[in-house]
Formats: sequence, C-alpha cells, structure tokens
Amino acid sequence: VARASEAELPIPDLSNVSFDIYGMAMTGHDILMWGIAVSILGMVFGFAEFFKIKGLPAHKSLLEISDLIYQTCKTYLMQQVKFLVVLELLIGAAIFYYFYVLTHMDLPRVMVILLWSVLGILGSVMVAWFGIRINTYANSRTAFASLQAKPYAVMDIPLRSGMSIGVVLICVELLMMIFILAFIQPEHAGACFIGFAIGESLGA
Repeated sequence: VARASEAELPIPDLSNVSFDIYGMAMTGHDILMWGIAVSILGMVFGFAEFFKIKGLPAHKSLLEISDLIYQTCKTYLMQQVKFLVVLELLIGAAIFYYFYVLTHMDLPRVMVILLWSVLGILGSVMVAWFGIRINTYANSRTAFASLQAKPYAVMDIPLRSGMSIGVVLICVELLMMIFILAFIQPEHAGACFIGFAIGESLGA
C-alpha cells in the first residue's frame, strides 16, 4: 500500500454520494454534469471572443504582417508536434515497461494510460493553436486601434485575447478531467489521470 501509485487511487461511486447545495440534494455525478456544462460555456465564451476579435477592423498591411507571423508560428507548432510524436513514442515505451513489466498492471489499464497521454498532448496542442491564432488576430487589431488613437481598445483587445486563451485552457483541461471522473470506470480513473497528466505536461 505504501508504494501504491495514482493508478491504484480508489475513486468512490459519485452517484451514491449526496451533497446539500443551497437546500438542494445533488449527487456527485450531478455536480460533475454541471461542471461539464460550465466548461462548455467557458469554451463557447472563449471562441465567441475569438470571432469578435477576428471581426475587428485592421489595415491590410497589418493583416498581412499578422498572417505572416501566424504562418511562422504554425510552422513552428507543427515542428513541435513532430517532436512530440517521437517523444511520446519514447515516453510511451517507458510507461508500458514500467506499468506492464515492472508493476504487472493489466494490459487494458496500461493502454488506457497511453491513450490518455495522447489525449493530453492533443489538448495542449489545440490550446496552443488557439492561442497563436487569436494573438495574431489581436496584435493587428490592437496596432490598428493605436493608429486611430483609441487608448481603451489598445488595452481592451489584448486583455480579451489573453482572457479567452486562459478560459479555453482551463475549460479544456477541466472537461477532460471531469469526463474521467464521470464516465470512466472508477478502477481505471487513476490510470487515466496519470496518462492525462503525462500527456498534458509533455504538450505544455
């Protein structure tokens, strides 16, 4: 027991646990469903800001520069993804050897860890692309607002851009973690969290 890892973390049946929230009795599963709804709303907010910022006016030359920066950043991101594929193969082999060979974990649970490590990487890559794209939109719109002597817009546009990235990042991670708690069998949840943490960290 003293050497147990997070893979053996016992997750209770949250549908049998009840909480009193402002006079309403809700099960742990109900709270997780609300968490999913809030996470989705947060992502909707982030993407709504994305399209609002994209729709702001900017001079053609500024748009060309911001698109050039975006294409450069996208190329860099794709290079990082290629590197992550190789790194995931190495880390995946280490995960497989440690859990399957050394700790004699069942093969299905080991595969669950590997699957969620890939999902964690994909989540990080998606948020990275979102951040690159909205920031390059925001840069040209902010520069154009500064040329028009609009001090509030110069402050507001980058603030909204950064806020949307932060909200989308948190909501993507929360959504994946809540999904594990709500829909994955309790005996596999700990393994999923390990895989997700490894993949998210590698992606970051």
